[in-house]
Amino acid sequence: MKFHVWFGALLLMTLAGAAACRKNAESAKADPLLSAYDTEADWNDAQHVVPLSFQQAQGKRIFYQQCVWCHADSTPAGPSNRSNLTPVPPLLNDRATLNAESDEYMQNIVALGGTAMGKSAMMPPYGRMLSAEEIRSVVAFTRAIAQPPYQPPARAESQYSAK
Repeated sequence: MKFHVWFGALLLMTLAGAAACRKNAESAKADPLLSAYDTEADWNDAQHVVPLSFQQAQGKRIFYQQCVWCHADSTPAGPSNRSNLTPVPPLLNDRATLNAESDEYMQNIVALGGTAMGKSAMMPPYGRMLSAEEIRSVVAFTRAIAQPPYQPPARAESQYSAK
């Protein structure tokens, strides 16, 4: 009889422990920051933190090395040079400007520079300095921090679709 009571108690403790572990696992999955490789504070709301994947985190690293001086209002080292440039470059999180452009266009402007893309000559070409993967990472970081959040364009309709 003692064995049955002892075994029943052990079984109840095991089931309770498993249920608690399952609840912890479910709550961990619900918070995207717990599974993020890195994070970036929202430039418009410091209370909001943007989770970043590995590729986006690599883009963040490159951004803070190369792009921050012209595409942010302030930098970790102090004020940026953005206000001294004509035309003033867009902020990297400016959805109205940058999210209207395709990923391919964004990659080309980084690689080829502003002049080659019909934009400001102040934007230097980074194609020989950064690899294609690094440039894709910068674009991925741009998409991650865009405010309001980036929404990829809907698939274009066929010219032959029924209306």
